[in-house]
Amino acid sequence: MGLFFGTDGLRGIVNKDLTFSLAYKVGNALGSLCSGAKILVGRDTRISGSYLVSALSGGAMSAGADVIDVGVIPTAGVAYLTKTCEFDFGVVISASHNSGEYNGIKIFGKDGYKLSDREEESVERCFIHDKTNDYPNVGSYSVEPNMFKRYADFLTNSAKDLSGLKVVLDGANGASGRIAPAVFRSLNAKVVASCCSMDGKRINENCGSLYPQKLIARVNRYKADVGFAFDGDADRLIAVDENGSVIDGDMVLYILAKHLKSKGELNGNTVVGTSHTNMAIEEALKREGIGFLRTDIGDKYVLAKLVEQNLSLGGEQSGHVILKNISTTGDGILTAIAIASILAETGKRASELFDVKLYPQENVNVIVKDKLRIINNEELSCSVAKLQNALEGKGRLMVRASGTEPKIRIMVESPDAQINKRYAKIVQELVVKINSEE
Repeated sequence: MGLFFGTDGLRGIVNKDLTFSLAYKVGNALGSLCSGAKILVGRDTRISGSYLVSALSGGAMSAGADVIDVGVIPTAGVAYLTKTCEFDFGVVISASHNSGEYNGIKIFGKDGYKLSDREEESVERCFIHDKTNDYPNVGSYSVEPNMFKRYADFLTNSAKDLSGLKVVLDGANGASGRIAPAVFRSLNAKVVASCCSMDGKRINENCGSLYPQKLIARVNRYKADVGFAFDGDADRLIAVDENGSVIDGDMVLYILAKHLKSKGELNGNTVVGTSHTNMAIEEALKREGIGFLRTDIGDKYVLAKLVEQNLSLGGEQSGHVILKNISTTGDGILTAIAIASILAETGKRASELFDVKLYPQENVNVIVKDKLRIINNEELSCSVAKLQNALEGKGRLMVRASGTEPKIRIMVESPDAQINKRYAKIVQELVVKINSEE
């Protein structure tokens, strides 16, 4: 990661961490890196979205770039259009799963992949100083609000007929609100659409992939076959089976891996997860003859491993799932379609797709003032090492700085839920202590 970019782009509270000036500089940097650049810009529904689009577009135009604004669209839609419509860069203004006061900037290259760490550092070098590259020949700006239909057609053409399925969709009041219900209806599913407001005032507010309670209630109320919840920019998916039980990203990864292997479509018979992927998933995949590789947290690192090893499937527990043979990035709607297609093809119930007993995990997030100071604290490192040794290879303890928020994330996993809670509390209390020290 660079000074500004985290594990998923540049992100912060609008007009505090992420300012108009900073967005302008990012746009200006992109325009400076590629002479006569064509840049596609999309956003989620946040109130600050158009504000930051105008800033980034102005900076890009000042550097001679031509900007096409496609309005509200999922992140994966920008990636798809950037590649298929031959743009030099695709930019998404979104803070994904974060609450409404946040926003962010995600950047895709002409191949539809997120910029690598090295490429992000190249962008940073262009805007880290106050000087901007303002060219005499100013670029252009235009709005193409119907371009999202090309992405919707791509989704529809990626699926089987879903006749007979009743599906509940939770759009997190974000970018999937107008696309996901329309795509599922075009595939002949019966759709109950929830939290699909486009006004941007309630994005991710007690809904979507981080808050599946509403989805569970609606699946039960409408006696649906399955429910799908997205986050603000729809690059994540959390599912719910017909009984109201949550199917997280780890479980989705396992379900898709088994299905693709049975059809001979799992490259290398190996999938990619992260350091957070439940140990039981890794063990279950091995029993199915499927290899498993881990990367750092962050879907960009999952994708890098998929590309490096020529593999087709990877994902994170949080719900980022990448079907690399179809898409260049995590796509919650595409993943939901893939799960629904398995139900339609096999005639199974959603609860029958997953048969693994997961190891208990205890996850704790601590808001801190300086996450880098804390994660590099010697006392914390020694305490973590001591607890890891106590697990004796039968579990895992992870402490990391969030790549998108001012938080330290703690995860303890082992067969004993009480040990997980106790060890997580020890680390949490130490982080709080260090955070309070000057």
